[in-house]
Amino acid sequence: MSIEFYDRHADAFFADTVCADMGVPRARFLAHVPARGRILDAGCGSGRDAKAFAKLGYEVEAFDASPEMVRLASSFTGLPIRLMTFEQIHWTARFNGIWASASLLHAPRDHLPRIAQRLEQALTDGGVLYASFKHGETEREKDGRRFTDMTEARLRAEFLPATSLELIEVWVSPDVRPGRSDEVWLNAIMRR
Repeated sequence: MSIEFYDRHADAFFADTVCADMGVPRARFLAHVPARGRILDAGCGSGRDAKAFAKLGYEVEAFDASPEMVRLASSFTGLPIRLMTFEQIHWTARFNGIWASASLLHAPRDHLPRIAQRLEQALTDGGVLYASFKHGETEREKDGRRFTDMTEARLRAEFLPATSLELIEVWVSPDVRPGRSDEVWLNAIMRR
């Protein structure tokens, strides 16, 4: 369902998100990733963050589940963006960091433990995962997209127990897109 939304509205979504200032969460994430390390942008959307990481000298791989977003992100970043889903993650100990900004929130809550295990497996020892969700308790559909909201308590009770990931930082922040400051996000950094 969410994939079809992004395919139909790819140009508008790209325009709405490509310039969003994610500098603060990126810096918090990169503080835990070695210089020139390997980063996976998981559910990369416009490719905004993949491009930022590549410009900083990191080795970047990225994927998205929407064919139209893959097309736009590939063109914008100049990187070979893969067409795949979280369920298709197959790497073992490959990435120093995984960036899942506003992407895991489209997975059904009961799929998150299995996805968490796949993400953990793809991290090197000491590697970190950044994830952000809309802050809240519900699973819902809005405008043709599925959302799984998250609180710190739910993250600790439902996401982390499926893994041996250690929660090293968690914070709540307003949406950085213009006109969206009333929307609140849960941000988390976890280490393998």
